[in-house]
Amino acid sequence: MMDNRLTDPPYMAFPFRFGKKGITLADRKAHVKGQIAQVLFTIAGERVHRPDFGAGVKALLFEPNTSALSQLTRKRLLASLASALSGEVDPKSIEVSVKEEEAMLFIRVAYTLGTISHRETHTFTLDRLV
Repeated sequence: MMDNRLTDPPYMAFPFRFGKKGITLADRKAHVKGQIAQVLFTIAGERVHRPDFGAGVKALLFEPNTSALSQLTRKRLLASLASALSGEVDPKSIEVSVKEEEAMLFIRVAYTLGTISHRETHTFTLDRLV
């Protein structure tokens, strides 16, 4: 049986927690998804030593749904994700789409893992009632 630790090493799970065997671990896909969630839901300035980290999408829930805001949000997300995921993800492969329907905001992030050229897509949903 081939040891797959080189292409998919274990990472600490997000959010950080302890299980019965110690620190809960995650595979690469779950690790990158956790990193994306951190970028999306962290407000810029929230982290003391990284004031430019985060996209703060929760603040966008109550903004008007205009094409200008959508384009600005998409560009901000691309820049934030490229910075946060450097080394894990091919920055040229990141695609972000932002769509609003009724009281929901959908953010779809697609990317290619840098070392193994595997394509992944995750959709994050925000509800105005949250």
